[in-house]
Amino acid sequence: MTWRESYWVELTKDHLVFSAAHFITFNGDCCERLHGHNYRVRARVQNPLDENHYVIDFIALRDTLQQLVNAWDHHVLLPTQHPLIRVAEENGEIVARYENRRWVFPEEDCRLLPVVNTTTELLARELGQQLIQRLADRGIACPQVVEIGVDENHGQWGVWEGRANG
Repeated sequence: MTWRESYWVELTKDHLVFSAAHFITFNGDCCERLHGHNYRVRARVQNPLDENHYVIDFIALRDTLQQLVNAWDHHVLLPTQHPLIRVAEENGEIVARYENRRWVFPEEDCRLLPVVNTTTELLARELGQQLIQRLADRGIACPQVVEIGVDENHGQWGVWEGRANG
């Protein structure tokens, strides 16, 4: 019998966490109240082994993901591509509007994300895409598969998986 092999690494650390506020819309016209979570993040990377017999350098993966997580810690996460939520900078403040509701935050307290909704699934995708770009900036080639999980409530994971084309 011949086996087809694949290798991956998984990164789960107690310090890959961030606390953030958000709100989402659902069922077309329902908008949650602003609230927060203590999010946890994990990563899984699949690739053939390199010349060092690594899938990826654990330290580079850990440090890069930690930088991304730290950038969202203690911020309000706001979607910039939602069809009904309008987010704008006005005189050093971020103003978010949904129907007759309006929120105003100091600009430095917000992270404006290019997502439709700040669900865990889309937060995972955004972290994954940023991770791939930051790794590339460090000279690390794009892995074949990257999987990012974001947990918002001890066991409620949103997971994104990206696969390299070609």
